[in-house]
Amino acid sequence: MIPPFADNPLFPPGTRARVVVAHAPDPYAGTRQVLTQFDLTPAHGKRVLLKPNAGRVAPPGSGINTHPQVVAAAIDAFREAGAIVSVGESPITGVATPDAFEATGIADVARERECPLLDMDENSAVRVDLPEGVAITSLQVCPEVFDHDIIVSMPVAKMHMHTGVSLAVKNMKGCLWRRSKVRLHMLQPIAGHDDKPINIAIADMAGLLRPHFAIVDGTTGMEGLGPSAGDAKELGVVVAGTDAFAADAVTCRLMGTRAEDVPHLRIGAERGYGVIDMDDIDVTPDQWQSNAVPFARPPENLSIEFPNVTVLDRNSCSACQSTLLLFLRRYGERLADYFPAGQPVRVAIGKGHEAVPAGTLCVGNCTARHRDQGIFVKGCPPVGSEILQVLTGSPTMDGEPR
Repeated sequence: MIPPFADNPLFPPGTRARVVVAHAPDPYAGTRQVLTQFDLTPAHGKRVLLKPNAGRVAPPGSGINTHPQVVAAAIDAFREAGAIVSVGESPITGVATPDAFEATGIADVARERECPLLDMDENSAVRVDLPEGVAITSLQVCPEVFDHDIIVSMPVAKMHMHTGVSLAVKNMKGCLWRRSKVRLHMLQPIAGHDDKPINIAIADMAGLLRPHFAIVDGTTGMEGLGPSAGDAKELGVVVAGTDAFAADAVTCRLMGTRAEDVPHLRIGAERGYGVIDMDDIDVTPDQWQSNAVPFARPPENLSIEFPNVTVLDRNSCSACQSTLLLFLRRYGERLADYFPAGQPVRVAIGKGHEAVPAGTLCVGNCTARHRDQGIFVKGCPPVGSEILQVLTGSPTMDGEPR
């Protein structure tokens, strides 16, 4: 099991949370620079798991995944401290871990260093109870988490359509086994609580999955409709800290927001899982806030609006929402060409529909029970080419490149 947060060898009891910010025009050099400010020697002889954000198939620098050179620098720094280092991930449903590692460039830097890459979906899950859980009372956790002594959360700095931001605390969701991640998006409102169930669930998760160290890739992040449908945003920093909540709090300020306004961080801090009060965090250098670049926030209304297209969304997760957003941005104006003349174009996502109108385009496995009502595209989530294949008989529209 993961040692209690109080026994973190990189964050001794009685010490204040430390966070360091490095200006990082070069991701590798910036990460090495920030890590020299910490004593990593307690990792000597320890098994260290680096947990980047490599949950989607996307190229380096897109703001979707952790930059490979940030991962490379962390491998080198912890190895120099005498640690036994591995890199692991459990991506979103529908993405194979090796494919994600290859696309992100992490596979290349790991191969160069002969560093093990772990597909954390390969083995059976470990079920763990959460006695303090409110939205969830147990987790299915990837077993590799418990095979390591030190867990380092390595997210990319992103805004998020459901959780406000996606940083070091939320990145630990990638330690949940396979489809069990989706469960956090499907929870019903909780009586007596105003916060979204997913935010309460992430705080519940942090009761167990608190990393021992955080390295936030803020070289190029994502603003707006993160985690994958937003716009890449250059921030040009790497942030590291002994407390994941504190590192997230500092990164929030650099992104133009506040941890107190991010429900899962606020709830977790209130429970004592970490520190977000800036008065209780030692941040260096003194002028760290000069690196701040405000990120556009996710829109208050997450409904997807396109001319002549009605989106029926009931209890969908961010994976399906992001897929549909990207698909409609590219093809929305031409979608009506593939429906009978005069028929409204309706697209359904999410598992909460009791019924859908006849002729509805049902996207994703959660809509499978309505497949006889219209056009069904399987997948969790399907990619855009699969939607096109079902609609048009081709993975492209009018022969354009994929």
